[in-house]
Amino acid sequence: MTDASSVRAVVALGSNVGDRAAMLEGAVAALRDARGVRVLGVSPWVETEPVGGPPQPPFLNGCLELSTALPARELLRLLQEVEARFGRDRAREVRNGPRTLDLDLLFYGEEVHDEPGLIVPHPRVEERVFVLEPLAALLPDLRLPRSRKTVRERLGELRNAAGDGR
Repeated sequence: MTDASSVRAVVALGSNVGDRAAMLEGAVAALRDARGVRVLGVSPWVETEPVGGPPQPPFLNGCLELSTALPARELLRLLQEVEARFGRDRAREVRNGPRTLDLDLLFYGEEVHDEPGLIVPHPRVEERVFVLEPLAALLPDLRLPRSRKTVRERLGELRNAAGDGR
């Protein structure tokens, strides 16, 4: 349960460099230890092929639900600090290239932010099977803001369109 001063947020996690599972589990542990954040749930990890970018190894992806008293910008800063702790250097990496850890803020309550460096809800969440698949395991009935479909419904549409009826 969240209290009146906290917001439910959803974060996507991904890694395709090094010990991917250890990176994701370490990120979850770091967020569990962070002040102003409470992890409410974590999806199973799902292996996915990279989308876009240069040739690179497969990703391990997941999602987590948390409750936070931090404003959206501060939560984003915390996510980026955790990424850096696990070896991510945004200034030196290739866009859409391999990375030790990627933490994307998908949703921050019902809030909408469209400002430099902070866009929530995440603009491409409804097109990304690699996000929707673990999210469906965690919050299958969550309504997506653009389509108003549930995560489960939208994932089914994308799988059917790709001929993957899993």
